[in-house]
This record gives sequence, structure tokens and C-alpha cells, in this order.
Amino acid sequence: MPRTATEATHLARWLGAVAWLTWAGAAQALNVFACEPEWASLARALAPHAHVVSATHQRQDPHHIEARPSLIAALRRADLAVCSGAELEAGWLPMLQQRAGNPKVLDRADGMFFASDHVALIDAREAGGPFDGDVHAAGNPHFQLDPDKVLEVARGLADTLAQVDAAGADAYRERLQAFERDWQGHVQRWRTQTSRLRGQRVIAQHSSFAYLWRWLGMTQTADLEPKPGLPPTPGHLTVVLRIAQRERPMAVVFTRYQDGRSARWMAAQLGNEGMAIALPTTVDDAQDPQGLVRLFDELFKQLLNAGGGPR
Repeated sequence: MPRTATEATHLARWLGAVAWLTWAGAAQALNVFACEPEWASLARALAPHAHVVSATHQRQDPHHIEARPSLIAALRRADLAVCSGAELEAGWLPMLQQRAGNPKVLDRADGMFFASDHVALIDAREAGGPFDGDVHAAGNPHFQLDPDKVLEVARGLADTLAQVDAAGADAYRERLQAFERDWQGHVQRWRTQTSRLRGQRVIAQHSSFAYLWRWLGMTQTADLEPKPGLPPTPGHLTVVLRIAQRERPMAVVFTRYQDGRSARWMAAQLGNEGMAIALPTTVDDAQDPQGLVRLFDELFKQLLNAGGGPR
């Protein structure tokens, strides 16, 4: 018998791990199709026995993906599909669903999980016409960069895993408890590490980091894109430069899948080329169950070091 509360906790965790391994060894592997790498990583954390495929990687714009035969085949085999939703995949997911012909992962089916259904979105606005750019009426779909929303998605995904794979329901709940405990510890650490970023200003290309800025208490003062998803133009960059000269941002940010020439030009005009930084928007390795932790560690490290650090 355990003699202390700590010993009891360790025993409970060990028994839970034994139960998980016993069940996972007997169960048929669950096939999970993730639209984005961050959700593949989260699925690996909650369902380590599952076979997980990610449709995209860090160097791809998730708005624009080709419906390749390999992706159609992967979705056809899927027991569960995990996507951001909020129209992020509107240009390619419906075609994949149609061609895959898998009733498990059609919209409103038990096996079709949209992460956006489990979080509150920001910046909803209707497009007025075909020249308004990449506008999402439901709201900004890049909420994977808010640590609090990641936890909300994890809770929803664990419930869906338990529904799709009822035999493993208890194991998924155990994994969620472990994930939640560890994640909350990381969130406390990140808040302490990034406290000096609060109140800082940035310029960015697109609204990819809008949730991150809100979580950090930072402000994006201008966008390098004249309209969402449209490439920067010389005239627009001239306007943004005037804003930057007035606001003195700590960084000029673009994603790793965007052309960084405009951001570097802006930083050079402001006299500090180190201000231009390419930030990741998703995990490096979709199969890494710790990928989301590593993603936020990298984001905060780069921001804290941007241009020599906040001024």
C-alpha cells in the first residue's frame, strides 16, 4: 500500500499507463486525418496509439492546399478528421471529402471534428466582394496560437475521440487529464517568461498571429498586406512605413510560408534588420506529441530576442 499522497499519485499514474497500454495493444489503431500539423500533434498527445496523417506542414499556407491523391486516400481511411474549421480549409477540404467518399468524416458526422466549434473566435467580418481578399465570415481561424484555446480544443477532441472510439473512452480521459495538468504548467511558465512583451507593438503580414498578440497583451499596429491574403504592394508599404516610423514597433513579423522580402525591407527602412522575423504558425513535427509545447517555446524565444529584445 502507498504510504504517502505522492506515492499514491505515482501508483495511480502507473496503473493508468498499464491500462492504456493493455487497451492500446488489443485495440485496432485509430486512423486520424488532421488538416493541420498542430492538430495532428494534439491527436498524438491524446491518442498515442493512433495512426495520424497531417494534410499540411509548416512551410505550407493552410488556406491553399492541392487535393492530392495521397490525401484523398488518407481521408478515405480515416475514422476521425480533425480540422480548424472557420472556413480555413474551405478551398480544399470539401473537395477531399467528396472524392474520399467516407461518410464518417462528412460535415456534421461524428468523425468530423472542427476545432473552431470549441472556441470563441475573433474578428468575424463578411466579405463585400471578390476583391476583399482572404476574409473569414465566421472569424479568424488561426486560434492555434492562443495557448488557452489549445486547451479548449483538447477537451473537445478528447470527448470526440471517446465518442468515435468508445472502447478507449476511459483512456482518452486519462490522457486529457495528463495533458491538461502539463499544459497548465507550461502556460504559467510562458506567462512569466513573456511578461515584458505586454504593451509592445508589432507589424505583421496577415492576421496569422492575432490570437497570439491578444494572449501576450501586444498590439499589431499595421498589416503588410493591403487586404487579407493579397501580397504587399509598394504603395501600401509606403503607408505602413509611415505608421512604423510613428509607432516604433519592436518587430516586423511574417510566417515561415510567406515571402519575407517586404518585412525585411521594412525592417531595413527602420534601421534594424533584426526586427524582421519569420515566426512558425504550427509545429515542426506533426507526429511529436510535445510539438505544441515546442511551438510556443520557439515563438516566445524569437519574440523576446527580436531586434535585440523589446525596447
